[in-house]
Amino acid sequence: MAPTRRLNADEIVQRKQKEVLEKDDTEKQLEKILFGDQASFFDSLNTIADAGDRALTRQESFQDGGDSNAEDDDMQDVADEDLFFLDAGTTDLPDDVMEDLREEQTDQDEEKHARKILWHDSDDERITVSLASNSRLRKLRDTEDDDIVSGLEYIRRLRRQYERLHPTPDWVKYARKKRKHTHEGHESDTDSDVSLDGSPTTSVKPLAELLRSTASFTNQDSKSTSSSGPLRALRLRPEVIDIQRLKDIASSGPASIDTLEFHPLHPLLMTAGPSSTINIYHVSPSSQTPNPLMTSLHIKGTPITTATFALSTNPTPDHTHKHHQKDPPHPPTETKIYLSARRRYFHTWSLTTGTLTKISQPLYQSRSAAANTSLTKSKKNLEIPTTERLILSPDSSYLAIIANTGSSGGVVHLLSATTHQPIAQVRVESLNGIADVAFYRDNSGFVAVGKNGEVSEYNIRERRVTGRWVDEGAVGTTTLALGGEIKDVKSVTRMMEMGNDRYIALGSTSGIVNIYDRREIMGHFAGALSASEEHVYRPKPLRTFDHLTTPISHLNFSGDVAGQLLVMASRWKKNALRLVHLPSCTVYRNWPTDKTPLGRISSVAISPDGGYLAVGNEAGKVRLWQIRD
Repeated sequence: MAPTRRLNADEIVQRKQKEVLEKDDTEKQLEKILFGDQASFFDSLNTIADAGDRALTRQESFQDGGDSNAEDDDMQDVADEDLFFLDAGTTDLPDDVMEDLREEQTDQDEEKHARKILWHDSDDERITVSLASNSRLRKLRDTEDDDIVSGLEYIRRLRRQYERLHPTPDWVKYARKKRKHTHEGHESDTDSDVSLDGSPTTSVKPLAELLRSTASFTNQDSKSTSSSGPLRALRLRPEVIDIQRLKDIASSGPASIDTLEFHPLHPLLMTAGPSSTINIYHVSPSSQTPNPLMTSLHIKGTPITTATFALSTNPTPDHTHKHHQKDPPHPPTETKIYLSARRRYFHTWSLTTGTLTKISQPLYQSRSAAANTSLTKSKKNLEIPTTERLILSPDSSYLAIIANTGSSGGVVHLLSATTHQPIAQVRVESLNGIADVAFYRDNSGFVAVGKNGEVSEYNIRERRVTGRWVDEGAVGTTTLALGGEIKDVKSVTRMMEMGNDRYIALGSTSGIVNIYDRREIMGHFAGALSASEEHVYRPKPLRTFDHLTTPISHLNFSGDVAGQLLVMASRWKKNALRLVHLPSCTVYRNWPTDKTPLGRISSVAISPDGGYLAVGNEAGKVRLWQIRD
């Protein structure tokens, strides 16, 4: 066998070249289709550049004879009516709508000129944008023929479209108008988020504007309202109550709800607390938007402890008239809200005019001012350390401010709600100070109870204490409440001195609630020579309730003549609330249950007709229930 010769490198390369066949035309065409070539690569780059120029073109190209040929080829066969289009045409709109649009455009132009431009891009003036060629930009057109706009106009329309989708809040519009009037030389006003430490008076948006924009602002429930007379009271039965939970007024909040009150006439509910904010809701559980927020007010650095409605009339209240002579009622001309905190002043917020006023005189006086008057001693006695405990009379004629002076007792400062001038000072000798004060239903006086359980009855017309008595078994009295109305003709004479409220309830730190029939108390003092007799009167309670074991923080009677419902609650324990039926003095056993979401109760309110029960808790939630007969 002949030996084989090994090939060198050159021979191997030559042999491989002979084995590789030449590419025919078909193979070259397939290779070009799959991998492309240099010419097709540059053509693709030019195609992409032309597509980008269709959206943004230079203004010089159109001045030289260019037109809007750069349209999207994919959208040429689609009709305009088949695309999304925001009709902003103003040719067929009513006259009032046209006027509103013109005013809105004027305000936007004035706002734009008033703003100082911080940065300017010169390219915005040269760039033009085609609105018709881009499907996403067609909603910016004013008419169907609108197409090419400048860069500045494009920015303006984008801002307009954003404001349409996200309207400016009402409070921002109102603040802008106030700022505009201020620059024009009008009286200096601020918006609702203000601090009143430096200015005694400011203005906020009046609730009357919101009322005028509402079609109907009356309770639609025929059971609770009447077009020809006052509210019809519910007739509740004992032991079992018909109550149903409604949509919550507020699901959560930044702080606890310490003040909760219904408006005496309108279906409004006011909430306030340490967050320094007052909210007013429209109680309408059956509407499309249940219980909407009507308006709010924030006072910086003022944790609110008391907020109450006040209805004012034109006639000035006469502090010397006899309350048993009934004058014809006057319709209220103004609605105010009294706001107080742990400060030496308080505020009044007029819902009719929107004015917020700080009241500081004559609540206190500086030492320099007191030194320049001959009444230095009396002025010093008028000083009120804090307005934290402020109580308003039912007819909005009197204000009572509690000022505890230490362990020896306290003073109730009685002021006129119209002039805010002092009327009287009532000294209450009680261990550890005054616990609570409540006005009579007929506004003839008030009841003050000390923390040791001693109760003082004061008559405003006669300026004297008409009776003193002690709560049975009182251990740290915390609060009191008056309810019901006496219809006994034999008690009319005594009612002129001690009011016409039938029931009085007293709560203590031990959780005990005593309820008394005031007719018995009036009968005792009718035969007594004076209220300061040596014998201390200790009446027997009509009923004692021991269902709660923590200090009583809230006692509320329903506003009907019979005072059928009493709510007693404690904020020191979760779900600590009970309902009591009167005159049977029985606790309802079917509500609340273990699953009732009350939380730690911080405030309680019953509507004037007794149809709604609102409960606020420390989590900032406001629950609402409807009571039915």
